[in-house]
Amino acid sequence: MSDPAADLLQTARALRAEVGAGLHDQLAEALYTDAAHLADRAVTRPDERPRFDLDRAIDRLVTSRTWGFPIMILLLTVVFWITIQGANVPSSLLATLLLDKVHPALKDGASALGVPWWLSGVLLDGAYLAGAWVVSVMLPPMAIFFPLFTLLEDFGYLPRVAFNLDRLFSRAGAHGKQALSMTMGFGCNAAGVVATRVIDSPRERLIAILTNNFAVCNGRWPTLIMVSTIFIGSAVPAALAGLVSAAAVVSVAVLGVLLTFAVSWFLSRTMLKGQASVFSLELPPYRPPRIWQTLYTSVIDRTLIVLWRAVTMAVPAGVVIWTISNVHVGGESVAEHLVSLLDGFGWLLGLNGVILLAYIVAIPANEIIIPTILMLTVLTARLSGVGQGAGVMFELESGNAIRDILHAGGWTTLTAINLMLFSLIHNPCSTTILTIYHETRSLKWTAVATALPLLLGFAVTFTLATAARLLGWA
Repeated sequence: MSDPAADLLQTARALRAEVGAGLHDQLAEALYTDAAHLADRAVTRPDERPRFDLDRAIDRLVTSRTWGFPIMILLLTVVFWITIQGANVPSSLLATLLLDKVHPALKDGASALGVPWWLSGVLLDGAYLAGAWVVSVMLPPMAIFFPLFTLLEDFGYLPRVAFNLDRLFSRAGAHGKQALSMTMGFGCNAAGVVATRVIDSPRERLIAILTNNFAVCNGRWPTLIMVSTIFIGSAVPAALAGLVSAAAVVSVAVLGVLLTFAVSWFLSRTMLKGQASVFSLELPPYRPPRIWQTLYTSVIDRTLIVLWRAVTMAVPAGVVIWTISNVHVGGESVAEHLVSLLDGFGWLLGLNGVILLAYIVAIPANEIIIPTILMLTVLTARLSGVGQGAGVMFELESGNAIRDILHAGGWTTLTAINLMLFSLIHNPCSTTILTIYHETRSLKWTAVATALPLLLGFAVTFTLATAARLLGWA
């Protein structure tokens, strides 16, 4: 008489063997089918006419050693050009609304309500103006750049950028995907730091975070463009002024890319030693961008979140700027005392105390650097008839008027060149610093990310200023 339990066990084993064999056959058939599909796309047999494949034809261009880099530079240049040109009108409209209309209306309302001058100054000339400057300067470029960047990502081009730059980043001891976070950093360094999440290796992700500040964010473009136009472009014939000014700005951006490679190489051989990881980069098929998803991702997840962080950081900075400009000690404002204190160190760097103080109080947002420099220059040089009073940030549309103010503050061509370099190589803004801490959860690496570019900026500007003085150029 058979054992029912033994019979049941034998039946189960037979069924498992049958199912396993069937599943094995199905998996093998699926693999062979995929392999045949790939071979049909990638292999052309001698007895067949070559088949046209659009993805492969595009890849032959955008990933080739001859055309890959020129196409990449051209596309990114077009993105930056559209961003800068497209942001001019909305930025001007926002500035007119928030600065020229809303601010005076708020001042009139505060005066009618009998608000004390100092409270009106702190809240409206300080906090409000700082926030308004950040919104008017920062929102339009980000609202243009991030959707364009996301469209390239959605289309499938950005993985090709990583493919092209992988060899260079590997030689620097970094990860090929750092190309993606570096490119994102040109829109906003805080967003670039968040973009390093695509890098799996903790060591290489940290290298990408520490070097992302060398990508010129949209908050620094206005400073570079203004200084290059007023001081560099004006030094050549008018017909060449625009070209020379643009070349100066592009040169600074390229220098930032070179610094990214150099500092990545240095970090990978000192504080963050290790072998560059080998990763398999899948080049996804090209596909039509999903417009609505792109707009949501870029506007909600990137633009508005980063803008909100910048505004919340800029508002306290505006309060500080107004306060130090209006609180007097010994007949001079605190700002004037600080400028005098920083002037000696600023001279060593080919800069001045006004520039250094502006970068200190404007750590929350690079967008308010120029208005702060102009206001402090008028204050310390005691210029009359310019600006709207101590602590009230302003800008001028006339390049000649800006040049006159800066010349009155002792600016030279060396000052302008070193400001452009220092604008590239200095500490991250507080929004980026906060983002670095959120991503690393380390005070140590946040401090390194803050101090490393600042010390490098001091070294570069000091070296150039010293050389210029020794050669009699300054």
